[in-house]
Amino acid sequence: MSGKEKITKPNHEWQCSLTPTQYEILREEGTERPFTSPLNAMKGKGTFVCAGCGLPLFTSEHKFNSGTGWPSFFNVIEGNVETKTDHKIGSARTEYHCARCGGHQGHVFTDGPAPTGLRYCNNGVALKFVPKET
Repeated sequence: MSGKEKITKPNHEWQCSLTPTQYEILREEGTERPFTSPLNAMKGKGTFVCAGCGLPLFTSEHKFNSGTGWPSFFNVIEGNVETKTDHKIGSARTEYHCARCGGHQGHVFTDGPAPTGLRYCNNGVALKFVPKET
């Protein structure tokens, strides 16, 4: 199986492999409260991977402090996220998910820094940080 082949599991299996908060965010498209994730202040070198399946989504070089209270990135690892339009708050937003397991990560906005101008606003509980080995 290649690293990007889709992972599908019944909900009860996701509930067994994730914490209740991870399940709410990744599988039910919830949102964590701002300023609650330790990953928001993470400054180490490494990779941010999907908490549901471990697919690398962001590198630490793409992380920036957006001031929003959620870990934010100006770019993704190409091919590892998929987007869709979300109308849950009454207006259209671009939601993004892990390309392998479909786990909800957050929303992407057009108010980020150069060079992309994008801000991938991520739920910290939807990620795990893997430090770069030295």
